[in-house]
Amino acid sequence: MTQTPRTPTVDDPFAAARFDFRAAVPGADELGRVHFLAIGGAGMSGVARIMLARGIRVTGSDAKDVPVLKALESEGAGVWVGFHEAHQERADAIVMSSSIRDDNVELVAARDRGVPVLHRAQGLAALMHGRRPVAVAGANGKTTTTSMLTVALQGCGLDPSFAVGGELAKHGTNAHDGSDDVFVVEADESDGSFVVYRPEVAIVTNVQPDHLDFYSNFKVVQAAYDAFVGTIRPGGLLVTCADDAGAVALAERARAAGTRVLTYGFDRSSDVVLDHHQQDGVTSSVTLLDEGVERRMTLGVPGRHNALNAAAAYAAAVHGLGQAPDQVLAGLASFTGTRRRFEPKGEAGGVVVVDDYAHNAGKVAAVVETAKDLVGGTGRLLVVFQPHLYSRTRDFATELGAGLSPADVVVLMDVYAAREDPVPGVSGRLVADAVTAARPEVEVHYVPSWSEVAGRVAALARPGDLVLTVGAGDVTMIGPEVLRILGGGSP
Repeated sequence: MTQTPRTPTVDDPFAAARFDFRAAVPGADELGRVHFLAIGGAGMSGVARIMLARGIRVTGSDAKDVPVLKALESEGAGVWVGFHEAHQERADAIVMSSSIRDDNVELVAARDRGVPVLHRAQGLAALMHGRRPVAVAGANGKTTTTSMLTVALQGCGLDPSFAVGGELAKHGTNAHDGSDDVFVVEADESDGSFVVYRPEVAIVTNVQPDHLDFYSNFKVVQAAYDAFVGTIRPGGLLVTCADDAGAVALAERARAAGTRVLTYGFDRSSDVVLDHHQQDGVTSSVTLLDEGVERRMTLGVPGRHNALNAAAAYAAAVHGLGQAPDQVLAGLASFTGTRRRFEPKGEAGGVVVVDDYAHNAGKVAAVVETAKDLVGGTGRLLVVFQPHLYSRTRDFATELGAGLSPADVVVLMDVYAAREDPVPGVSGRLVADAVTAARPEVEVHYVPSWSEVAGRVAALARPGDLVLTVGAGDVTMIGPEVLRILGGGSP
């Protein structure tokens, strides 16, 4: 299922992919014993969990001893910390994360043995045979929308399977093998793998320029989403946001190609119209107008962006899966959040700390806006941001700076490299300078040393402040350290 990467184009947006995502995927019952490379990842652990629940023998390796390894072990997986070619010797198939490089010793050994190698998304698609897939894609809001839809369906009495890029706070897990035939999945567009699922219902929250290290330019990104929409099953439904220009254009192209489309948003042209959004602390509500009937949607999470995410889930559940509107709304009202999505970490010394996974410009802007609304005039917003990927930092420093600029104080960490090697001249300083350029009155601190960040933040924070840690890397560990220092611990 692997292919040689080439330069992506509008005609072939997936040319840079390491796998042939258009190829047929075998059913999970055909795989035999499965070994996972980077089994501790958010997406990988979810696939492993569902395979274990199906009775498939699972082993896996990871570079770090992350907490989820113990959980997987307790569920029946054999796990190792570190990579060694012997770990995969008994595997009949390999499932790997995009973070695994081609020279990984276990991957090389498996390929030498002629063992089939699947991308994580292909491993997940193998579990969908005989199910009704619902795939949630988009630059922003995928994890929350997927989680909301799952909880909404549970509120309707269904037991859907799901695989999400973060843990549902209500359930403490990122994946579940349900007893009903609906399978809800977060469809990641970053590496082209979202075309493997062939959904009955597809949600696209927004179409924006991102992952240009893979797609090269926005036109290629748009072509990739067109291909994703092209995988919707005959008679299926595309749900898109009327407030996002990229999603609107996608909807127009999809309708022209004969796909059934339903839109949602605050824009009055939407099929499902939102209005009168109100926020009360960390809860919010919004009026929802659907087919001439007005209803009030109440949510346990803040922000207009979350109202949009909930509307997407509502539209998919009601118009795509035939669920009763009032039951869907009751299910959405019970949603309590997803780990690392505006997740409260605690309070010390009169300072509240919240953590969020936002890492691209749109997500950063949305979460900062929400936090600023919560603070109001009672305190300051202090944002700690860790840029994710050198390529994204280089390409979107200006937009990231603008998204951070409503804060009162911004602490910029250095770039979290993830899968990339350093790029000369690219650092957190680029974003720090962009914040200052966007709004000169913001107090900006560039702190490249990870170990110094928590102490600096604790020194800057005052009673009444909200400290928001933001990013997809290990910035999530900063908040607890800040709380410890503010609570009387040494920096």
